[in-house]
Amino acid sequence: MTKLRLLVLAAALAAPTGTAYAGPCAQEIDRMQARFDAKLEAAARSGPTARETNAATDHRQPTPDSIAAAEARIGDISPRTVEVIESGMARARRADLAGDRSACEQALADVGRAIGP
Repeated sequence: MTKLRLLVLAAALAAPTGTAYAGPCAQEIDRMQARFDAKLEAAARSGPTARETNAATDHRQPTPDSIAAAEARIGDISPRTVEVIESGMARARRADLAGDRSACEQALADVGRAIGP
């Protein structure tokens, strides 16, 4: 079930992207999101699994923090990496909405370094 949570995290990170407004680096944001999603899926497929907790059966959506904590426990992804990626993507989206291509590109570069090759 932990791998499913990892995929839920990817979907949660992708959710803020909207199609109503396409700023100067909207396509780059979409590409970076796809790159991160692919990295998460690869980690979920190849990483170890963990037993589902009682909290996971309480019919509520997992939060990025709870997913990161679960993945950190089994070693798929570190909470710090998720934090860097989430904050970088949020900065990129804010810069894109403001029309600040330079700030957007810098934020995406930070995300790219956190994601790795």
